Amino acid sequence: MHLPVSGSDRLKDEVHVNLGTASGPGRQTLPRNAQATFYAAVCSVVGGVISPVLFNLYMHYAFDSWMARHFPETSFVRYADDGLVHCKSEAEARRLLEAIGARLKACGLELHPEKTRIVYCRDGNRKKDYPYTSFDFLGYTFRGRLAKSKRGIYFNSFSPALSSKAAKRIREKMRMWDIGRWTDAGIEDIAERVNPALRGWWNYYAAFYMSVFKRVIGHLNDILAKWAARKYRRFKRSRAKARTWLRLLAARAPDLLYHWKVGVLPPAG
Repeated sequence: MHLPVSGSDRLKDEVHVNLGTASGPGRQTLPRNAQATFYAAVCSVVGGVISPVLFNLYMHYAFDSWMARHFPETSFVRYADDGLVHCKSEAEARRLLEAIGARLKACGLELHPEKTRIVYCRDGNRKKDYPYTSFDFLGYTFRGRLAKSKRGIYFNSFSPALSSKAAKRIREKMRMWDIGRWTDAGIEDIAERVNPALRGWWNYYAAFYMSVFKRVIGHLNDILAKWAARKYRRFKRSRAKARTWLRLLAARAPDLLYHWKVGVLPPAG
């Protein structure tokens, strides 16, 4: 579980935890041989859309409400079995990590031994060395990054951006579309099929460090150039000519494809 731990707006350390299964209350619906994470075990047994509902009901009791009662000044966020808990110091993070572990054990759960960790949020103001200075949460990687202030001053900020794993999933999804073989389709047909996914990715992953996401989504322009080179004989399978055609098309109809609309245009041939 990835849990945030903090008592102030400036994050110092972070507990990064992942929940697993154990015997005890709340597991009556699980098979006796369930050894996967609690979330995976519930999904495999209960199935369907009710699985995350049951899990969240139990975690609200086991973790959310418990945190609110016993650590009201500590901010946290949880999504399924991932959560983040923000702390002011390493000492506070270790105390809270121990308390969370005891609480979950009493509820028939356990912290994931490999994914549970304390992360030091190193940036321009926090410069200590620490074994862990970054973490992934909900498709984003949080770490120190170069940023620019409103006054034009560059500094190191602990910020989120599209994670490598999420970027890989997006590229794989675009490859799975197999657009290069849609030679019977027009560019309008392609736009109709891919725009919903592009819009969804953009709305979620472009919220922070947009430039990182733009580099990933720009891969679609290469896929479209390959498609055009195969579809139109006048390009004689030339990617350069196909890219030039795409660039001109994007200039004439920038709203046709969603990533063109937001400025991710094909490169010049």
